[in-house]
Amino acid sequence: MCTLERRGDLFIITLTGDDEHWIGPPFISSFLSLLTQINSQATPGSVLITTSHGRFFSNGFHLPWAQSAASKSAARDRILHMVHIFKPVVAALLSLPMPTIAAVSGHAAAAGFALALSHDYVLMRRDKGVLYMSEIDLGFTLPDYFATLMRSKIGSASVRRDVLLAGMKVNGETAVKLGITDAAHDGEEALMEAAVAMGEKLAKRKWEGEAYAEIRKSLYPGMSPLFNELSGKL
Repeated sequence: MCTLERRGDLFIITLTGDDEHWIGPPFISSFLSLLTQINSQATPGSVLITTSHGRFFSNGFHLPWAQSAASKSAARDRILHMVHIFKPVVAALLSLPMPTIAAVSGHAAAAGFALALSHDYVLMRRDKGVLYMSEIDLGFTLPDYFATLMRSKIGSASVRRDVLLAGMKVNGETAVKLGITDAAHDGEEALMEAAVAMGEKLAKRKWEGEAYAEIRKSLYPGMSPLFNELSGKL
């Protein structure tokens, strides 16, 4: 579901498989395994970049898998299971002892949006892709840790309202203007070049990873239950 490449100080995770990059149990297991591997190999100056190929960065939780269950209650149980097992992914990214960059090369919806926001920096394509929290349109409630992540990462209350309560689809240019993301670039190649350039610039600082992680966690005190839950898993 994911591949890992190392270029000097840069660790690059690429979401692979189906074009929508659904976040289901296999994906979560694969991604967490790579984060564990990266965590064990981290040195001062390490940086993580997460990207994907195709139309989607990630279309969120694997709803087709949930809907294939034998009953509505079983489908609901599958969704709740994904909500639960995705928590360690968010916590692991927010605890990783290095700067992290999401290079969002396509649509990032719901849990895919949350995956991107769990990184320190978010870069998008200007020409393709949107950020979209689809829960309101699907009639789903919002997981508590998604709401906390949104409050932590999106400073404007009116922007959070429009994203969460109006299902606003935000393209790259608008996302930068609204303060959701850091930059927008023309095309997949330019996006990745920008992510690598940012990663190399950050790597030169040679920050001590544990200090970096602890300072990051202190910025998001509302996420402390997730950090506690993760303890000992990486």
